Amino acid sequence: MARVEIVEIQVPDGSTLPVRLLPARGPHRHPVTLDAPRPVVVIVPGLAVPGEFYEYFGSQLAARGFDVAIGELRGNGDSSHRPDADSTYGYHELASVDFPAMLQVVRDRFPGSTPYLLGHSMGGQLAAMYAARVRGRLGGLILIASGTPYFRGYRGVFGPGMLVGTAAVAVAANLAGFWPGDRLGKRAFGRQSKVLMSDWARLARTGRFVPVGADIDYDERMSRLKFPVLSITVADDDLAPQTSADHLLSKLPAAQLTRWFQPEPLGHNGWITNPDTTVDQVEKWLRDR
Repeated sequence: MARVEIVEIQVPDGSTLPVRLLPARGPHRHPVTLDAPRPVVVIVPGLAVPGEFYEYFGSQLAARGFDVAIGELRGNGDSSHRPDADSTYGYHELASVDFPAMLQVVRDRFPGSTPYLLGHSMGGQLAAMYAARVRGRLGGLILIASGTPYFRGYRGVFGPGMLVGTAAVAVAANLAGFWPGDRLGKRAFGRQSKVLMSDWARLARTGRFVPVGADIDYDERMSRLKFPVLSITVADDDLAPQTSADHLLSKLPAAQLTRWFQPEPLGHNGWITNPDTTVDQVEKWLRDR
């Protein structure tokens, strides 16, 4: 596997977050020109998925000639701070504070490269929000197993279940001061900030990105994005089915959209550890830019 460099960044609440860097080690299979700059793929984890979990996936991209960076969501993985009653960060802080710090590390380490954000699950939502803030400073978005939790984006009983479930999580988090998912099993999304869970529940209820503290209209800014977007949905993924992905993509009507359905039944996370065909599609899409 590729050698991993780690750079720590610090965010205002005192947390430190690692940015994992995997320089390209395979041949660059297309000429790098002003019109076709060298991409660096910046992986944004899903909620409660440690950044370290993506190292094998990232190493496969690095072996194909792409520089890779892997971020860490605040409060997750190797973040130095665990959410507690004093944690007040949500979607907006992650997109407006943590992402710029992460991308600065990427630009410093790979100054000749153009960042493409690869967001998994909630990481895709946050990547779209960051893109809405910076617009022309990214080459595009890659969304894998990523949609929104909007309850109308789920069929059958899953829709009402998502609406009620996210609301219950938000209420419990506010009562406890944080979401104690680390005590509730592997599918409970780990220990999280109450504000983050409130933002998530609001998105599930309204279908709009209106996080606490927002300083821009995220939905309106997303609607202006015209860069390339690759959306990959995965068989047996009940957390981000095609209908959920479609709702996130509806926020990006001006984007140059490419879709691919992963037919292997890898579910929400299995593509990370069984990445070959997914990496094939990401590579092809990047080479076609």
